[in-house]
Amino acid sequence: MVKFGRHKGLKILALLGVPVRVWPRAPKFMAKFHFTFDKTRKALNLKKKILNIYKNYSPQVADIIVVGGGDGYMLSTLKKYVSFNKPFYGINCGTYGFLMNNFSKENLEKKIILAKKIYIKPLDILVKTNKYIKKILAINEISIFRQSRQTVSINLKISNKVVLKKLIGDGVLVSTPAGSTAYNFSAQGPVIALDSEKLVVTPISPFRPRRWKGKIISNKSKIKIINLNPLKRPAAAVADNIEIRNIRSADISISKKIIFCLLYDKNNNLVKKIKLEQKRQKYN
Repeated sequence: MVKFGRHKGLKILALLGVPVRVWPRAPKFMAKFHFTFDKTRKALNLKKKILNIYKNYSPQVADIIVVGGGDGYMLSTLKKYVSFNKPFYGINCGTYGFLMNNFSKENLEKKIILAKKIYIKPLDILVKTNKYIKKILAINEISIFRQSRQTVSINLKISNKVVLKKLIGDGVLVSTPAGSTAYNFSAQGPVIALDSEKLVVTPISPFRPRRWKGKIISNKSKIKIINLNPLKRPAAAVADNIEIRNIRSADISISKKIIFCLLYDKNNNLVKKIKLEQKRQKYN
């Protein structure tokens, strides 16, 4: 019995007058990546390995932005490329790498394309100082710190309701679900689920009132933090890795316009990482 290839067989049938309809095969998807790397030795070594294999497209035409570094570098990269509205895939070159994936040279392209999408909303913050007003983003948290040897004296409002007339201590922070496992966790704040639609307000080393442990609030809430004595007790606002000193107030709310898309390997995504930290917090 003579065997013909698919296309040759169809041609013969067509010559014999048999009606033939050929469905075109779907083209293979070739993703375009823009790679960006931190300046650490580990990240630069990764850069050499990856750019020997893959072409580095500009962020404007790339389908996915691949970030080599640690969590801090990922946070700064998200803000740098926010206007491109592209998914981000992180490769850990730092220490813990909570926002990142582990590197695997084999099938890297396939891993990225099949990665699970996680969407996170940052905080919109309007900071007022003696000299200017500035808008900033925070993906993990916004922290209000004392910037001198003296404690800060803070007034806290949530949705125009005074929650604390005067909080005296090292400061206070407002965290997103994605950031609740970071500095918030270290400050004894609760870890909250990524889909909880909540925010966390956590005091930092409170002196008065000592028993106030913070508050979990709706992410629709608007928070206002006022420095009651900015001259004698100056404070700084730190949004992830951006610091603004000598602040008078900060207005904080979840962003209504910006949503970041992060890509994670199926067995190591951000939802699972947060659930693991919740279990650790429960039993510690």
